[in-house]
Amino acid sequence: MSTPPLASTAGGTTLGQLLHTVLRALREGTHARGGPLPQGGPQAVTARVRAAIGEVLPRQGDPDALHTLVRAFAAGAADPADPLCTAHLHCPPLAVATAADLAASALNSSLDSWDQAPAASALEALVTRALADELHADDALVTTGGTESNQLALLLARETRHTPGPLQLVCGANAHHSLRRAAWLLGLPEPVVVPTPNGILTPAALDDALTPLPRPVLVTATAGTTDAGLIDPLPDLADLCAARGARLHVDAAYGGALLLSDHHRHRLHGLDRAHTITLDLHKLGWQPAAAGLLAVRDAADLAVLAHHTDYLNATDDTAAGLPDLLGRSLRTTRRPDILKIAVTLKTLGREGLGALIDQVCALATQFAALVDTHPSFDLYAPPTISTVLFRPTGATDAAVADIRRQLLHDGRAVLGRAAPDGRLWLKATLLNPHTQPGDLAALLKLVEGNTPA
Repeated sequence: MSTPPLASTAGGTTLGQLLHTVLRALREGTHARGGPLPQGGPQAVTARVRAAIGEVLPRQGDPDALHTLVRAFAAGAADPADPLCTAHLHCPPLAVATAADLAASALNSSLDSWDQAPAASALEALVTRALADELHADDALVTTGGTESNQLALLLARETRHTPGPLQLVCGANAHHSLRRAAWLLGLPEPVVVPTPNGILTPAALDDALTPLPRPVLVTATAGTTDAGLIDPLPDLADLCAARGARLHVDAAYGGALLLSDHHRHRLHGLDRAHTITLDLHKLGWQPAAAGLLAVRDAADLAVLAHHTDYLNATDDTAAGLPDLLGRSLRTTRRPDILKIAVTLKTLGREGLGALIDQVCALATQFAALVDTHPSFDLYAPPTISTVLFRPTGATDAAVADIRRQLLHDGRAVLGRAAPDGRLWLKATLLNPHTQPGDLAALLKLVEGNTPA
């Protein structure tokens, strides 16, 4: 058996031929699926995947495996590019970002030492500096997403606290689950969770929670909740944190990209006063996952991440001018996710990205109006970003759950679920700028057609 060709050193011919195979398999698989989700539910999908792969590690290789498995993968995928796939903060990636991601995979640079990623390390420094400026921050780190960014924010707060005692996390009930999990992982006390009956963390409720607490305290606010896309009152919360000597972290994984829109950036007023900010560009930034950031107001906070190991950042190497990359992440091997981000920013510019954000926000407003004027549906509230919650009028929570699962089983539509007020609502998160008004009407008609009489 001849040695298989490599991605970057065998020339473009082999990779180009394989890409033709991949694109053909993607087309065939998407056609076979016929909708946003495969039909039949988990057991049927598992059976089809099992049939496609057969023996996972055969004695003799199969030259058609790429086509076979990519086709099965596409046929069994939840496709965020389908306008009826609206459940989660799971965007359809831009073609240009996906193409750049291929280049990153082919070269397989790793950002744990300069000699593995000379250009990637320079590019990351330039792009994170530019994005930190957008967030009025001092520096920014590339992460795998909101979970890692939130975990790092808690770690930095714990390690840079200026008063003795364990760090106490205070967050709203609307906060992302990763914050409470990070507190557990870092050995912090059980978080103080402030009730958010209207979906946002109010200054009055936060003030009541802070009053009996000793310092140090980290308050987390949210700019784009996962249930309804709501934004906490950032200026008022920042005022309160400053008055109480509490550190402020803002989880803007969803909503942070609104800064790129001239029409919507005002919604993030006060974000610049946070000590740390989470941002995900694989949500409202149309990047293939992963594409997260953690911005810090004071770059000196990052000093606690410094780590030395001779084979990656030897003292004499750094003294000679080789960049030390280990303090830029808790990970060692780290792919250059910055390339796709840089290509997207450069290709679309602020106006292009802002236009995409404006489009999906407008789609959400259109869909909310469609729901609000329909006699058979209730609207939770006008959308803040691009998430719309709705439910059939008079339906029980059990009926709402059944509608969602039936649409999933049939492969007709992918809707999320949320219970911001204790009742179960269907959730449509509109992140596809190519969605048309007719698609929105079709989505509502599908729900109506599956609602029990």
